[in-house]
Amino acid sequence: MTSPRPEMEGRNLWDELMGLRDQQRKERANGLQVVRRKDLPAELNTQGVMRWYMHPFLKDLALSTLTILEQEIPAGSRSGRLKFQGGQIIFVVEGSGYTTIDGVKHKWKERDVLNLPLKRDGIIVQHFNASEDKPARILVVEPNLYAATSVDRGCGFEQLEVAPEFTNQSA
Repeated sequence: MTSPRPEMEGRNLWDELMGLRDQQRKERANGLQVVRRKDLPAELNTQGVMRWYMHPFLKDLALSTLTILEQEIPAGSRSGRLKFQGGQIIFVVEGSGYTTIDGVKHKWKERDVLNLPLKRDGIIVQHFNASEDKPARILVVEPNLYAATSVDRGCGFEQLEVAPEFTNQSA
């Protein structure tokens, strides 16, 4: 009798799970416990300027259950516009501005916390710096669900508009 899932034949998936556990323990044994902003390079991408504290591809950390980044929005500028699942918490480190969520404007200032809703069909988000002379910095935190739900997270993960600095940089 042939199995409807031939990739499972002759395997011991429990032992493979234990092997994955051992591999993860080895990878994390000397993982960073403290990540310092001064050690993080600024990355210019289609969302703008970011510094990554925790990311699914950073394997030198003690754990990887969260994705954490700092985004800097230059004076008078904005982030890229993004469609994604939602479910982020954002702490405003510095500055003031607003975020549009599905076209609705939500003002924020230093030390505020934004809670981006988690919606089945996703949300469309963009951040704006209201200051003409000072940058805004936001700290973005979300669960690292990429392995469990894929990067699309069931709703699509689409860059709808790039940050102006990226456009100007790449011109």
